[in-house]
Amino acid sequence: MAAETILICPNCSQHISAQDRECPECGIDLAMAANLAAFAIAENKFRSEHIPLSPEILVPRLGERLLEKGAISQETLQRALDYHHQLAQKGSQKLFGQVLLELGLVSRELLDQVVTEQILQLQQALRESNQALEKRVRERTNDLQNALDKLSELNDLKSNFISNISHELRTPLTHIKGYLVLFSDGTLGPLNDDQQLAVRTLVRAEMRLEQLIEDLIQFSLAARGSLSLHLKPISVVDLLKSAQNKGQKLAAARHVAYEVVPPSRNGFIRADLEKLSWVLLQLQDNAIKFTHQGGAVVLSARRGAGLVTLSVKDTGIGIPANRLSEIFEPFHQLDSSDSRNFGGTGLGLALVKKIIEAHGSVIHVQSEQGKGSEFSFDLPIDDSING
Repeated sequence: MAAETILICPNCSQHISAQDRECPECGIDLAMAANLAAFAIAENKFRSEHIPLSPEILVPRLGERLLEKGAISQETLQRALDYHHQLAQKGSQKLFGQVLLELGLVSRELLDQVVTEQILQLQQALRESNQALEKRVRERTNDLQNALDKLSELNDLKSNFISNISHELRTPLTHIKGYLVLFSDGTLGPLNDDQQLAVRTLVRAEMRLEQLIEDLIQFSLAARGSLSLHLKPISVVDLLKSAQNKGQKLAAARHVAYEVVPPSRNGFIRADLEKLSWVLLQLQDNAIKFTHQGGAVVLSARRGAGLVTLSVKDTGIGIPANRLSEIFEPFHQLDSSDSRNFGGTGLGLALVKKIIEAHGSVIHVQSEQGKGSEFSFDLPIDDSING
């Protein structure tokens, strides 16, 4: 039975077995010690120990390679290892190949041949590994690109479907709206009190449905990159007033306090009045909807250094911190149960985000569950505009 190969611990220089994971003497992790030794060699820290730089430092387990080639016997290898250990104990650091040459156990030609063969094998293995890695990267890149293309295709189909179905819904809704107007204004004859109440309920439902369909259409346009802005000078105060009338009515109906705080000094911004007004209406409608009776909603504009910050703040139910990132996802509601308390398509905030980003801004959200939320965004003031 062949004797077990004896190696040297790079930390304490004691004999170790090739099967050892830790040095029995000093307890060091041998893989870590080998790595540290490799780093030290790469940084040339052993020059002070008079170990010359040689191709041999790139070759692991030189003795075993010579043994495999039949260039030396197990006894010869053990003799060289013992001598190498003795030198190390005396403070003389030498490469194992030097020890073999010094003992006359191998020739310089054989040593160079074995070292060269191993370096070439390492190079070939590294080349094959790199090629395999590059192939895998290409394959994964192609897979990801195909997935992105498929996702883009599905998004286009979804947007087209939403747009088509929304336009199709508009036609019957127009007829419903027309007849509701005829009923409500008495054109089709007088209505008793119960009938008038029913018609008013239907009118509110029709208006809500009309708004939902409009949201679907606008979102489908934005999703396809067709969200166009008609920029013109807008007074910040006038922008607030455009949202105030509806906000007051909705808040009063839900018994929520409503306040508009204009900027300390008016200014003008370049924006799409219709779309930006819709953003404020959407934000304040959400704020009022998610605020209980007796709560408050504030629509405000604050001037800063060249900017105006528009915000809607409420004392409503708030948003859990771990779910803030979900609120701008299309077709998504935080309360998705069948018995949820608040309706809607889940498109409002998604479209708000797109419109604000189209204006070159970013929407910010601060919220604390049970205490309320604040949605805000900044737009540059153009003092050169005089209205």
